Amino acid sequence: MRRRVVITGLGAITPIGNDVETVWKNAKAGVNGIDYITKYDASEDYVKLAGEIKNYNFEEFFEKKELKRMDRFIQLALIAADEAVKDSGIEFKDKDTSRYGVYFSSGIGGLETITTQEDRAKEKGYKRLSPFFIPSSIINLSAGNIAIKYGIHGSVISHVTACATSTTGVGEGFRAIRDGYLDLIIAGGSEACVIPMGIWGFAVMQALNKSDDRNYASIPFDKNRSGFVLGEGAGALILEEYEHAKARGAKIYAEVVGYGSTCDATHITGPDPLGKGAQNCMLMAIEDASIKPEDVDYINAHGTSTPLNDKIETFAIKAAFKEHAYKLNVSSTKSMTGHLLGASGAVEAIFSVLATRDDFVPPTINTKTLDPLCDLNYTLKKGVQRKVNYAISNSLGFGGHNATIAIKKYTEEE
Repeated sequence: MRRRVVITGLGAITPIGNDVETVWKNAKAGVNGIDYITKYDASEDYVKLAGEIKNYNFEEFFEKKELKRMDRFIQLALIAADEAVKDSGIEFKDKDTSRYGVYFSSGIGGLETITTQEDRAKEKGYKRLSPFFIPSSIINLSAGNIAIKYGIHGSVISHVTACATSTTGVGEGFRAIRDGYLDLIIAGGSEACVIPMGIWGFAVMQALNKSDDRNYASIPFDKNRSGFVLGEGAGALILEEYEHAKARGAKIYAEVVGYGSTCDATHITGPDPLGKGAQNCMLMAIEDASIKPEDVDYINAHGTSTPLNDKIETFAIKAAFKEHAYKLNVSSTKSMTGHLLGASGAVEAIFSVLATRDDFVPPTINTKTLDPLCDLNYTLKKGVQRKVNYAISNSLGFGGHNATIAIKKYTEEE
């Protein structure tokens, strides 16, 4: 018998807010989190914009020695996980934590640590590398540090599927709980690549927007879109078996009911030209949820603002949903946050969860003139109040990775 999987805690730190309440308030209002880069001097670069974390004092959360021993992506992971755990009300003390897990990851990991330590080695010699270089930079240490903090002894796994990373983590966590392997999982992702190596790495492959206009840079589905805006942040969700959650009196936000995972197997960075992999991924999640395409009310699109992604994702949605594709609401919250890479799926899962709770579709901001090939209802400029019983969230990553999760409005009845 398949077990029900509910979401009982949320945590986020993003370019539009440093906690879930603020992030959701700003997403509903269409606040733009994209601005000029402040972490380093990019004034002479042709990419000057990013989605940075704002006004957060890391020293209030970490001791100074911890800040030196952890890459920023690990710090962001711990901040988001801490909020989600507190929000859920779960107590780990005196519990059988072999039944609990952490499915948390990053698309790139400790890039800032890698680059600064390389500079240090070249200047002072490799013997002067920090002993924390490796444990600060490897991708699994976001999950590892979360597990250590809470004493979690079950499966602790970092799935890496590029920009689909944290959607994959939520989906695989859903399966692990549904099928009886675990009772509770902290799932999500974090990313911190707003540094010269990260920005330039994407810029030289022509993936980033080069506009100086913060209000016309991340413009999903616009005919003038030319690349995404890189962002940083983290999102965390507490996934929990329904009876386990009810037994401890947990509040329940929503239910995870379906998951799809496919690969285009076409190109290292480009999607399948016909969107077949994304189409099949959405249909897989819908079938897994035992619903019909016409039951879906809202799609949080991958919507990166790149020429290929937006039109191909649109093709995929139309192929999967047929006539219903024009009746549901679609939006890209990356228009507000920028592209958080491995963290994007977790943050967008949170938006999808809260859309079902509040019956509200957050907007796609900044887009002015739709590409004729992008002709769906993208919920432009302002969010809309509408019944959202089912939402799906799409993530598509380099390497052809596709992941989709299906979220259901919570009711006590199945």
